[in-house]
Amino acid sequence: MKRGMLTIVLVAAFLTGCGNMQSNSKEMDHSKMTQESDSTQNGKVQAQFKLSSEKPLPNQDTTITIQVQDSKGKPIDKLDTVHEKMMHVIVVSKDLSFFNHIHPAYKGNGEFVVKTQFPTAGEFKVIADFTPTGMSAMNKSQWFTIQGNGPAPKPVEPDTSLTKVVEGKEVTLSIDHLMANMELTLNFNIKDALTKKPVTDLQPYLGAVGHVVILSQDAENYLHVHPTEEKAKGPDAAFMTTFPHSGVYKIWGQFQQNDKVFMIPFVVKVP
Repeated sequence: MKRGMLTIVLVAAFLTGCGNMQSNSKEMDHSKMTQESDSTQNGKVQAQFKLSSEKPLPNQDTTITIQVQDSKGKPIDKLDTVHEKMMHVIVVSKDLSFFNHIHPAYKGNGEFVVKTQFPTAGEFKVIADFTPTGMSAMNKSQWFTIQGNGPAPKPVEPDTSLTKVVEGKEVTLSIDHLMANMELTLNFNIKDALTKKPVTDLQPYLGAVGHVVILSQDAENYLHVHPTEEKAKGPDAAFMTTFPHSGVYKIWGQFQQNDKVFMIPFVVKVP
């Protein structure tokens, strides 16, 4: 009896260990890595943001400098290349009506620099998405105020239809089960808007069939997810993600065809 009980205990311990090994797998969804990183590694990594002007103006070249460092201010100079870039920078307006996905140049010693323009006056959030070597993917961000009188903010309202026409493409977003705190699939189906023929010649965009960025209505929850099949060419491009809580989210899908990147935004309400 005692030997039998000992065997059961050892088997249970082994299974528990296997479960932990699976949860730490590096093949997990990029969006989960992003969500977890702030809670587990936030104190280890910092990002200092600086604009080239103390009073930046709209429609003028502005340089954004991002310094990645540890909690003691020492530069972190080893970062992984993820989808062909060491850092992805997302710039959004407070009402999420403006979106820009840009890639800064690495100057060494943990410093990244990129030149861009802000389209209007108002508040904008700059999000840096990167992966220090040996750590999970993470993001850091900062709000900036662009000088002048900005336009009235637009409400972030859920779309009544998840089919849109953008640059000659008809794109339909389908979600298998829209719920918070549950892994789900976002599928973008892409057709020619005129002929209705499926698009089957999507080109790799930064090494994948496409990229999807998601922000909550208040821009506080950020998800950067990648396709389940990176080499897909259409008409379907599927992405796995998890919405952290109920609420309104804006989704931007980016794809490339005929050497031109096109973007499709959708707004959904997650129960």
